[in-house]
Amino acid sequence: MPLSKAKRGSAEWPYRTGYSQKQMRMLFTGCITADAAVREIGGTRKVTGFTVAINDHFKDREGAKKTLTTFIECSYWVNHGLAAYLTRGVVVEIFGRVEAKAWLDSENKPKPYLACTVKDVRLCGTGGNARQEKPGVAALQGAAANEAASGAASTNDDDLPF
Repeated sequence: MPLSKAKRGSAEWPYRTGYSQKQMRMLFTGCITADAAVREIGGTRKVTGFTVAINDHFKDREGAKKTLTTFIECSYWVNHGLAAYLTRGVVVEIFGRVEAKAWLDSENKPKPYLACTVKDVRLCGTGGNARQEKPGVAALQGAAANEAASGAASTNDDDLPF
């Protein structure tokens, strides 16, 4: 099967992306650390930015349990509407191009970090800290509460509520 026709879930997925072999591609799963933010670039393009944390649990030589957390800064350029679902605690599977970058701290010392240009996102579930409501549900509930409080409810008591 040609790589361009690979379907999600098939043996060829996610290697169908068209990245060249020289670029570092990575498939990883982690938890989102904070709600995604949409930024406008150059007045015409939008990018969704979020951070994914990957926790590795292991025991050291003395038998003490250790946790190593790796944070990856992600940029998703395809669909900024997905940002409403990328909230803190959501477990996501990310596929994209990963690169090591550095920023300068206040003492002009380089500090490394990982950055990923996301090609594909898969929502896997919610973590313990994730919100349980969907985007827009609170707005609909608030509108219904305002309507009931203002007395705009139906005056016909014969109507069944279902």
